[in-house]
Amino acid sequence: MLRKVMIDRLFSWLKEGDNNLSRGIDELPLAVAALLLETALAVDGQFDAREREILRSLLQRGFSLSPADAQALVDAAEKRVEGSAQLFGFIRTVNARMPRERKIELVEMLWDVAYADGVVDALEDTLVRRITGLIDVSDHERGEAKRRVLRRLGLQTVE
Repeated sequence: MLRKVMIDRLFSWLKEGDNNLSRGIDELPLAVAALLLETALAVDGQFDAREREILRSLLQRGFSLSPADAQALVDAAEKRVEGSAQLFGFIRTVNARMPRERKIELVEMLWDVAYADGVVDALEDTLVRRITGLIDVSDHERGEAKRRVLRRLGLQTVE
């Protein structure tokens, strides 16, 4: 029942008719969760408690999920990332299913994860740039998303 509620919420958020489900979880939020997780793992290969909480919170807010559903999505993403050596499957899903404005929101989410410890390592920055290019978000839009996140986190003064 819980899984059905989660899927219903995701479908209403997406407002699309694509019912491509895998293992009971919609592939789009799973792809988003996997990309966020890859960003969290970029520097040290570790997924610490703070990053886990940020990821769960972003997914909960971004997909209107309950805390339990968001955690289930994080768990599923961890399993999917463990079994995948490439980002392209996740990117393909995002490009096929996510409207442009949601892609920009995804970029903000990537920056949120990258700034989990207050600074962005060069590897995290490179990964965010790479993902952004692959989902066809411009450099300007990526920069604006980064500035919004920095302001929200209090890491940069409002210009």
